Amino acid sequence: MTAVDDRPATPAEAPRRRPNPLLALLRNSWRQLTSMRTALVLLFLLAIAAIPGSVLPQRGVNPEDVRDFYTANPDLAPLLDRVGAFEAFSSVWFSAIYLLLFTSLIGCITPRLRDHVRALRARPPAVPKRLERLPQHAVVPAPAGGAAAVAETLRRRRWRVAVRGDEVSAEKGYLKETGNLIFHSSMVLVLVGVALGSWYGWHGNRLLVAGADQVFCNTRQQYAEAKFGPRVGDDLPRFCMQLDEFDAQFLPNGQASSFNAKVTVDEDGGAPRQAEFSVNSPLRLDGANVYLLGHGYAPVIRYTDRFGRTQTSAVPFLTTGDIGLTGEGLAAFPDANVDPETGERNPDLQVAFSGLYLPTAPQQPPFVRSEHPTEQNPLLDLVAYRGNLGLDAGIPGSVYQLDQRQVRNGRLTEIGAKQLRIGESWTLDDGTTVEFVGTQRYIVLSVRHDPGMMLLLVSSIGLVLGLMGSLFVRRRRVFVRLLPAAPGDPGGGSPTGGSSLVEVAGLPRTEHPGFAAEFAQLVTAIGGRSGDAGTDPGAPARAREGAE
Repeated sequence: MTAVDDRPATPAEAPRRRPNPLLALLRNSWRQLTSMRTALVLLFLLAIAAIPGSVLPQRGVNPEDVRDFYTANPDLAPLLDRVGAFEAFSSVWFSAIYLLLFTSLIGCITPRLRDHVRALRARPPAVPKRLERLPQHAVVPAPAGGAAAVAETLRRRRWRVAVRGDEVSAEKGYLKETGNLIFHSSMVLVLVGVALGSWYGWHGNRLLVAGADQVFCNTRQQYAEAKFGPRVGDDLPRFCMQLDEFDAQFLPNGQASSFNAKVTVDEDGGAPRQAEFSVNSPLRLDGANVYLLGHGYAPVIRYTDRFGRTQTSAVPFLTTGDIGLTGEGLAAFPDANVDPETGERNPDLQVAFSGLYLPTAPQQPPFVRSEHPTEQNPLLDLVAYRGNLGLDAGIPGSVYQLDQRQVRNGRLTEIGAKQLRIGESWTLDDGTTVEFVGTQRYIVLSVRHDPGMMLLLVSSIGLVLGLMGSLFVRRRRVFVRLLPAAPGDPGGGSPTGGSSLVEVAGLPRTEHPGFAAEFAQLVTAIGGRSGDAGTDPGAPARAREGAE
């Protein structure tokens, strides 16, 4: 008959509880996500994910370029659009990498910050028993005052010091880990700043011609190009702006020296006021900043149609990029030649003038490029077209260029060309006239609101300071032990507490090529001499033998 052991199981004999596999998976996944290696991989992936947003046209910035890409690549464009390549920075995959990097950095910083705070509050470690085994070692005469004097010397050199009897421990270089934490915390702030700017920021570009009839008001419809964050509503900061005067100074060779725009600003709830701004000094308004991007000339063209009706338009001619501010533009008159009796407009009698404006035309032809950006010899070279401009079709197009499709299909015909000086006029074949009245200045504005700008500025400064602390600061430790004096030693009865020698050792926590020189200076400060003769590892042992 078999005996049954009914004794209760001891703790050692009790069966081990199997860990929950789900909790283990979550814990291991969190550890992997919050490791520094994962953070670096995610940062690299974020840089790769930003490439489509830089190479391919983005629908939120320039939808016309996206449409042209579809036309040029009918097979590839739908595939790229399906994965969000034309909206890269708001796509699911970019947002996923962004959030994972954000989580990884926070999870990496939090435990390190806790450990660093504990290290700052803790005392330097106790002095090891065998100091001669440390990389730097020396034996020097003991200073007057013993351990207290040694501690005071170290404190003057900004070492954290702990005195334990006849032993002194000192540590320095905590700013290295502080710099690491500041650097990674600043990276988190950079991500937060970019997110705020992407969600709540907006910007728009507008060309503003001088004159009271060219006032610009801050609405979505008045921007030529604009990008609004997904959380930006229709209630933009309310202000209107009128360009009163633009002053540009140039050197004799045509190089620009200064720009200054004078405007009248009417902000919501306030009286109109005068303001000035330039390229490097934006106009700061309540809720937006106005930057000066460019400038040019807008020829004032007066056209008189066959019924005697006159239309005057200040047409901005966009600069072609040369130093002489040669401008190229289009003056369109789609409402010309309206029958005053019937009020009907014949779309085939619309008129447009394209051409070049040269602020300083050369004395001899060809007149294709301005010699200087100031108006010393202005010349307007026009080409006249009559027909259907294609504006009634509802197809988006540029207001600065003629629709060449209308020219190719014969619906728009060239009727002549003429070079005009200020005050000159040109009579066309149907008796209508066009006159070059003069010019107005125009400026190109960029109105921006970025709520994360200040946060990005602070975090950028933190990145630089943290990186400097991480790269140039080294953790190191110094240990000092007062040795017992030998019998008959003159220092035996000195105020050093019966010690005539001190044993000093140093330990760099990281690779530090300059630590040997720093240690030598510290030994000199403690012992009052270089201490080179005391670097023999057997010196402390012989000192103890002499004491015995």
